[in-house]
Amino acid sequence: MKEYRFKIILILAAIALSIYLLYPTFQDYQNNKTLTKELNEKRNEIKKLNPDISTDQLNKMVTLVEDSIKIADPSILEARKKRVKLGLDLQGGMRVVLEVNTGKLLEKIASNPDDIFKKVLADAEAEAAKTDESVVDIIGRKFQERGIRLSRYYGTIRQDDNEIMAELKKSSEDAVTRAMEIIRNRVDQYGVSEPSISRQGSRRIIVELPGVAKEEEAKQLLQGTALLEFRLVKDAELTYSIMQRIDDVLAKRTQSGVKDSLGNEIAAVDTTTKKADTTAANDTTKQLTEAEFKVQHPFFSVAVLNPQSPNADAYVSKDDRNKIQYWLSLPEVQKVIPDNVEFVFSAKPLKTQDGKQIYMMYLVNKTPELTGGVVTNAQANIDPNTSAPIVNMEMNSEGATDWARITGANVGKRIAIMLDGVVFTAPNVKGKIPGGRSQIEGSENMEEAKLLEIVLKAGALPAPVDVIEERIVGPSLGQDSVSAGFNSAIIGYLAVGLFMIFYYRQAGTVAALTLVLIILFILGILAGFGASLTLPGIAGIVLTIGMAVDANVLIFERIREEMATGKTVKASIDSGFSRAYSAIIDSNITTFFTGIILYQFGTGPVQGFALTLMIGIAATLFGALVITRLVLDILVSRGIKISVG
Repeated sequence: MKEYRFKIILILAAIALSIYLLYPTFQDYQNNKTLTKELNEKRNEIKKLNPDISTDQLNKMVTLVEDSIKIADPSILEARKKRVKLGLDLQGGMRVVLEVNTGKLLEKIASNPDDIFKKVLADAEAEAAKTDESVVDIIGRKFQERGIRLSRYYGTIRQDDNEIMAELKKSSEDAVTRAMEIIRNRVDQYGVSEPSISRQGSRRIIVELPGVAKEEEAKQLLQGTALLEFRLVKDAELTYSIMQRIDDVLAKRTQSGVKDSLGNEIAAVDTTTKKADTTAANDTTKQLTEAEFKVQHPFFSVAVLNPQSPNADAYVSKDDRNKIQYWLSLPEVQKVIPDNVEFVFSAKPLKTQDGKQIYMMYLVNKTPELTGGVVTNAQANIDPNTSAPIVNMEMNSEGATDWARITGANVGKRIAIMLDGVVFTAPNVKGKIPGGRSQIEGSENMEEAKLLEIVLKAGALPAPVDVIEERIVGPSLGQDSVSAGFNSAIIGYLAVGLFMIFYYRQAGTVAALTLVLIILFILGILAGFGASLTLPGIAGIVLTIGMAVDANVLIFERIREEMATGKTVKASIDSGFSRAYSAIIDSNITTFFTGIILYQFGTGPVQGFALTLMIGIAATLFGALVITRLVLDILVSRGIKISVG
């Protein structure tokens, strides 16, 4: 057995690794069963306490409870991340291919477009629809053919066509980048789990939204104009007084015996801020313990204030954000919050030294002072005086007038710049800003300044986004696909396995058992690399079962031929494997190359099929040439008679 030790260790290690990689999938399945049961109980409890609650509000509160449970138990999210992911065709959801309308962008930024311009643009758009050439390149070529300089419509008279073309290409590229940023921000706010947003070609964006089946809602989410708003941030005194009232309401619920609103223990805040929390809550009578503080000041235990800051912005950890949103949605809490204000969060979390993610929570006016339609341009630069990153913003004449009035009336106050309901920055107004030109400071680095530039431009998105293709799969259809795919794999395995056992006897039994390990390896590799299992992917697994048997058939037939010449079983096995190697490796390598080509140039379902096919080929070679060979060698060494039919 010593000569087989390395192979045995290798096979056992592969089996153990596959089981380890697939365990999160099993764990996620169990978690989903438990979570579904808990959410149904919570749904009934909420309906019992609030019989008149609307369906939308009920679903929103249950969703917040679900998010809170997942965050409170990190193993749930960890298992979800490491499981074998299901594609849209199995899980259900929506796949949308969007195209940024570059033609509309060029039309909007053109100066004095006449009939000639409109004719050239229309021809360029029609040609671009049939080829992969960009609208910018086509329109540049068509103007050149007509002998018309681009400076007639773009740039300045001093610029040549090459300079203007470079600027137009940059504007076109920026439009796609801005569209992707807007879509990514919206999808994050929408709460889609495991979304996929990728770029295809020069102007297309592919968005996959697992679990989303509301077609119109999703299309509005992806196509609607970005909502850029400028809202006043309320002063610290008013903000703190409202927070205190919320804290009192929640404290009464806790002290009256009502269980925590989310059904679990309130998360503790960082121990370095305990004294600051106590101070923030104006509890100076005694130094409270952490447990006492959470009971007496539940809101301030998760919405931490900085007593040294002149502002009342609260620091909320990522784990507690859903808890805060749930509390703020409670009817008794809504009663103590004025109708004209609301709490909003920062768009991006801050990272602390210990790796925690913290969101800022602001109190702002519900009604915006100004919307983003007035912003005509924004540019991130480096301030030559301070070397700090800044963003220069320009507005149209109407916006400039309103901006001068707003800034003049709110000197010393802060204005939150918000996109789709979240705050990207909240700078102080240092003085009245006439002319519509503003300089926004406070960005930590150039990347943050560039993001703010994209946000400001997004409010007046010059290039509309068109839906080129959409595909919706309902959850029930996805479940049917899972069942059908699973059944086809089982039936295929049983049919092939029974044939091998019947035709090749003991050797066929070894091959049939090896097939189980091959499927285990395929699923383990899919889980390990975070790949998605699709319906064509299941077809690839079924095809792999047949290919694995094909390799074994070649080997067993060669062994038969060798045994027919009078060789011993061991000699026949050695000779049979050596003679079958070249045919097996050649056929599998050519198929593997085909899989690479399909994966490289295919999309969606084709890639899913190609991926499982390539993984299956690798697993098949390992199974046939290593596992089957090892088992046959061990059986022969122990004197067990081997029959190949």
